[in-house]
Amino acid sequence: MLDGAAPVVKLRGLVVGSVVRLEQGKGKKPGGRDNRLELLHGLVAEDLRDVNAVILERMKSPVVLISELAGHIISSGGKRLRPMLTLASAKMCGYAGRRHVNLAACIEFIHTATLLHDDVVDDSELRRGSATANAVWGNKPSVLVGDFLFSRAFQLSVDDGSLKVLDILASTSAILAEGEVMQLMTSNDTSTSEAAYLDVITAKTAALFRSACQLGAVVASRPSSEEEALKALGLNLGILYQLVDDALDYAGRSDTLGKNSGDDFREGKITLPVVLAYRRGSEEERSFWRRAMEEGEQREEDFGHALELLEKHGALADSFERARHYGAMARDALGLFPDGEAKRALLGVVDFCVERDK
Repeated sequence: MLDGAAPVVKLRGLVVGSVVRLEQGKGKKPGGRDNRLELLHGLVAEDLRDVNAVILERMKSPVVLISELAGHIISSGGKRLRPMLTLASAKMCGYAGRRHVNLAACIEFIHTATLLHDDVVDDSELRRGSATANAVWGNKPSVLVGDFLFSRAFQLSVDDGSLKVLDILASTSAILAEGEVMQLMTSNDTSTSEAAYLDVITAKTAALFRSACQLGAVVASRPSSEEEALKALGLNLGILYQLVDDALDYAGRSDTLGKNSGDDFREGKITLPVVLAYRRGSEEERSFWRRAMEEGEQREEDFGHALELLEKHGALADSFERARHYGAMARDALGLFPDGEAKRALLGVVDFCVERDK
């Protein structure tokens, strides 16, 4: 974990948040998937401490509720994966300055803002094993503090002074919003195609992964070939990440997911496992999915039946297989770069995302 005590935010004498330390894979076997993420963390640990300091400083506000609510979600146990991708990508590109620190903090602010908004849209009560901000403070404060964090992100991007960086992050934020609206449009719609589902997760998840990696090449002024390779790494890694996340909602355990298993089913989210099972099922089975997902008429035994159908049609196995496909493309994107500690760490992240919590 990070050296020393976790820093805290104090405002008017009150502790309103802390930056959670990244665990060292406590109790995990050497060489396990958690250690693959630790390779990345070890590579960027010093820069990540600086990122955390920027986050702590920039989330302060004279409005107590803003700092309190922002501190709650920022300190709720996230891996800091996206900012670490920015830091590692910059290191792999040979960058020796400090711009990547503020931009990594910017990426984390954007991500955190989207989490606040997502939890309101989804009416979620649990994230990473803790109560969501909207469950504690209500929807209105959560939305407004999400807006505050977006504003902080753009202050950081303006401070960077690069129009290209500002364009990347502004465009990404627009794509993230489009992805959320697209998900609303496909929610509860069992006619959703696999292509439409991929469009949603590309926009709402993979776009930020793509920008997080791309910024490493941009700050290092690397040639367009390397910038495109890092964009490809982030895009495929982001798609892989969401594919696994959606499959784990059915195949994972609540104690490792940090949310209740089956939340997507109960909320009527049409994810790839459902798309595949619906398309491959009989008319009677499709009628079940329509009742449970479109009409919202769910019975106590329905989630168990859904799991049986997913298993019957190989929907979960094929979802994980799709994820491995995107993992292979993410690895290929790194082929352009010379071997070294940063490249090995990023390859380890791909493996971690493929195998996490399975």
